[in-house]
Amino acid sequence: MAAHHAVDGLASNPAAPADVLLRLLATFDGDHWIARRLSWRTSMPDSVAEAMLHHPNRRVRGLLAESAAADPELRARILDGPASDAILVAVGPTPYRAVAPPLPDWAYERLLNHERAMVPYETVESASVPVHVLVPLAGHEDPLFRLAACRRVWGELTDDVRTALLADADPAVRTAASLQVMHEDEERTAELVEALADDWRLGDVLERGRLGRALAERLLVEGARLAQLVRNPTFPSDLAAGLAAHEDPAVRLAVSARPELSEEERAAVDWEVGPEDRLDTLRWVWDAREDPDTLRRCARSAHTWLRRSAAVCRELPEDCVELLAGDADFAVRLLLAERHPLAPPELLLDLYLNGSHRAVGMLTSRPRFPAAGLAARFADAPDPRARALSLRDPGATPALVERLSRDPEPRVREAAALDRRLPVARLVELLEDPEVGAAATCNPALPVAEMRALLDRAGVPDGLPGVPDLGERA
Repeated sequence: MAAHHAVDGLASNPAAPADVLLRLLATFDGDHWIARRLSWRTSMPDSVAEAMLHHPNRRVRGLLAESAAADPELRARILDGPASDAILVAVGPTPYRAVAPPLPDWAYERLLNHERAMVPYETVESASVPVHVLVPLAGHEDPLFRLAACRRVWGELTDDVRTALLADADPAVRTAASLQVMHEDEERTAELVEALADDWRLGDVLERGRLGRALAERLLVEGARLAQLVRNPTFPSDLAAGLAAHEDPAVRLAVSARPELSEEERAAVDWEVGPEDRLDTLRWVWDAREDPDTLRRCARSAHTWLRRSAAVCRELPEDCVELLAGDADFAVRLLLAERHPLAPPELLLDLYLNGSHRAVGMLTSRPRFPAAGLAARFADAPDPRARALSLRDPGATPALVERLSRDPEPRVREAAALDRRLPVARLVELLEDPEVGAAATCNPALPVAEMRALLDRAGVPDGLPGVPDLGERA
């Protein structure tokens, strides 16, 4: 195949017909970029998915297994191929902030009984495995499955099953079960502190387990992981108060964020949160996310950590959304913009244009990111990011889209190349632009005849010469 910078983009074009996609797939020579674009599609013709299913190269079959858009029944049929492909199905798709559709039940039965140990392990770890598949595993003879049931579906188990898991013969299963109840059980917490003394999970126990007075005092004397210990709401308040002047700033910060403190008491602690400091959401705030009074108290607090923790809660009252949208702390505004469905459009726009954090680039996908009126505001803006945004405006004219397709900045031309309103003649011209041609081939307004002509110019054979014999597998 002759090199052509724009060909790959056709694999992402939602209007590309099956014959175009199959010709692309036939060019696969070990570089999986085209196949990966195919797996990222939001829809895939059955014939293309079938060709990927029967492809001789395992990397292509693996990309089909990773496709959240592929029919789950089709993904499951990969199990009919080489035994080594089962791990591909077990891992499956991992879409960002989403869960892929589950496989059919028969596929899970085969995966959970696979002879290769990694296959059932990856299967029970998959986010898409439905609850009804996981719940019966709580009584399975294999402790691996009982362990998964403890971690994944504890809330769906009956009291009798939970009691049995808490007394399980396997220590790992007992520990996993105890971790599920430690927040309400002092005795289990004490046992876990001993059992996990050298385990990474000890920090979670110290922060979330229900602490008895004697254990809290002992841990305080030992002096290890004090910041995590103080973040535990059940750590006695008088013991926490005694650490308000601790030499470690992380300990003082944890003391200052305790739930029982008043604003005056927080202000009396020497705490600091820098604009770049990464902080986990305070668990006591998250646990109270259904309580509007607690969320209001946190949103109105002078303490940055409380406001950041409130900002991640979708249940935050609307009056607090407006308040935090104007917060002085960038992280508060960004967390609100990322997590809350009512984050103001102007906040999303401001963060996108003026924020330096890599996460701001994702904000254009938020449902409330503004569109109407952007052309009038930004078509002639000096910032190329702003000019590109003007193309989100449903009122942008084809003439404006064409003008911006000639912008000196590639990112602006790329946005125009993706716009359905771009006149077809100009869209075809952009195919030869080495900086934005791949974007132009993604545009669903590109005529199918031009797609096929592009493949011809790139030397991609007509017909399906690279599509494998169904008997050839490797």
